[in-house]
Amino acid sequence: MPELDRTPPYLQVVHELRRRIVDGELSDGDRLPSVRQIAEDWGIAQATAMKALAALRADGLAESVTGVGTVVRSRRNLHRSAADRLERAVTTGKIYPDDEYAKIVSAELTVPPTWVADLFELGEGEQAIRRHRVTYNDEGPVSASTSWFSPALAETVPALLETERIPGGTPNAIEAATGQRAVTTEEASATLRATDQDAEDLGIAVGDPVAAGRNIYLDAGGTVIEVGESVAPEGRWKVYRKV
Repeated sequence: MPELDRTPPYLQVVHELRRRIVDGELSDGDRLPSVRQIAEDWGIAQATAMKALAALRADGLAESVTGVGTVVRSRRNLHRSAADRLERAVTTGKIYPDDEYAKIVSAELTVPPTWVADLFELGEGEQAIRRHRVTYNDEGPVSASTSWFSPALAETVPALLETERIPGGTPNAIEAATGQRAVTTEEASATLRATDQDAEDLGIAVGDPVAAGRNIYLDAGGTVIEVGESVAPEGRWKVYRKV
């Protein structure tokens, strides 16, 4: 039986089921445990279990299906955050769940935006490694993202400059080559309007609202390892998980 702490019991159930959805343990269309099963597994009242499932439905991560029960509905509504992808990469060696995949559109050395250059302490005109990708599921684009890396990694991790996916993800490749391990991420988000590039990547119109994010991967000493930017179509939930 899962152990409960001082967090309200229904929220503990919600957090655990969200984790399974975000990690891909529960895929779109999978049936969630029934009210009775949740009540038995967690040792809680059925009314509390019903409240937990209602919260997942309210978040757009599940829906009730007549004759079936409550099923996962993540394909259209879930946007996995940088923190989710980092945790998945370092714990499982995989960044994407089975129902998603990414295409690396470009990989190059180029002059980064000022805010990225400042984080890597680069001088004016200095280049950084840029990897741009689009993530898909079987319904189409889920998100588009750009990762920036120190130019010093061009020699130690040359795969960063190739338009091929890196097995195990970039965090593990960098750790293997340099010993630097990404252990935390800082994230910021905003609602913006789609640029020409966003529209092309996501199959939406220029000016459509998008959920934009910026993230910074740091090692235990606070050194910046990777800086990222991402956009996703409106209507997708980003689930934050506090560990």
